[in-house]
Amino acid sequence: MTTVALTCPSCSGPVSAGDRYCEACGAELACEAPSGPASAASPVLTTAPRAGCRECGGEVAQDGYCTQCGARAVSARDHFSEEPAPWVAGVCDRGIRHQRNEDALALDAEPEPGSRAVMVVCDGVSSSQDCDVASLAAARTARDVLAGSTPRGAGTVAGQVAATVGVLEEAVTAANEAVIATTPAGAPNPPACTFVGAVLDESLLVVGWVGDSRAYWVPDEGEPRLLTIDDSYAAEQVALGVPRAEAEAGPQAHAITRWLGIDAPDHVPRTTSVEVLGPGWVLVCSDGLWNYCSEPGDVASLVHDTVWASTGAGPLELASALVDWANHQGGRDNITVALARAPAAPPPREERAAVEGTAAGALDPTTALPTLEPRQAAYREEGPPDGDVLS
Repeated sequence: MTTVALTCPSCSGPVSAGDRYCEACGAELACEAPSGPASAASPVLTTAPRAGCRECGGEVAQDGYCTQCGARAVSARDHFSEEPAPWVAGVCDRGIRHQRNEDALALDAEPEPGSRAVMVVCDGVSSSQDCDVASLAAARTARDVLAGSTPRGAGTVAGQVAATVGVLEEAVTAANEAVIATTPAGAPNPPACTFVGAVLDESLLVVGWVGDSRAYWVPDEGEPRLLTIDDSYAAEQVALGVPRAEAEAGPQAHAITRWLGIDAPDHVPRTTSVEVLGPGWVLVCSDGLWNYCSEPGDVASLVHDTVWASTGAGPLELASALVDWANHQGGRDNITVALARAPAAPPPREERAAVEGTAAGALDPTTALPTLEPRQAAYREEGPPDGDVLS
């Protein structure tokens, strides 16, 4: 069979026949049926018809702007959702004040509730070039690596944790390579993004991260937990005793110390694991949500209130409601929310009792973050409001 290379009709970037939109420019795509002899015909990829301008009803050009009033049209990249199974879903939104959506989301899940789910969120560093392309490439690449492997270790939970951590490290390495692949030659501000990935395998949750995107465990009853520690200047301040609210409101709150990209000093993820022994929610998000709700108790209250107000709603509706809530707070940054509903778990096996909480060798989220040497990048430009920058 002959493989046909396809390109976006809008920007000539590489795309696949199954893509709904171009990762480079956001153009919506449509695949037309071939005409002519079946043996010689190939699919024809075209840009999907654009809706009229939402401001004036005028025609929207291929560059995404109205030919009459100049307003920017909505693209599929601005707001999208994924729901691989009814118990796992996520929403990624541009927010209100950013010109483009630099966040990205990629999910995978088995049909049986509470069986296995993969959630990846990446947030493009606003002070870097083409970070929206990089974040989407990183998220999808990592998701594919994690979804393609089901590590079981040596039959013990400790072995399974170690094996899952190994796959998370492979996924982050692949995601870093995907970001590097989007980097133009000689780019002064090469693309960069954060990473957080969560793998829920029955009652075992393993999380890995680079940067300041986060994962929370919000049980229906019991103590909620922030499972990640930001790789950021603000987190260093918190470790030194500065109150979290004060540190996260400071002028360098969004200066991150670790990221993915060609100039990343270190892309090995920090990892942690926890036993999920009762019903609750695994929440993975970008700072577009936690900017407005950071402490685990506040996040739990927000989730529980949203659940209460949306009786019978599934993860997709709840994720959408949380994105709407963040936009109502101001929508200063792109917003991504992914949720997995963990059902009541069976009693833990004997071996699991020994690793309840954090696995051996994993980072304990309750410990202070060691002071990191800030990366003195070649660029320190101010990004859009509340967007990540490199320190």
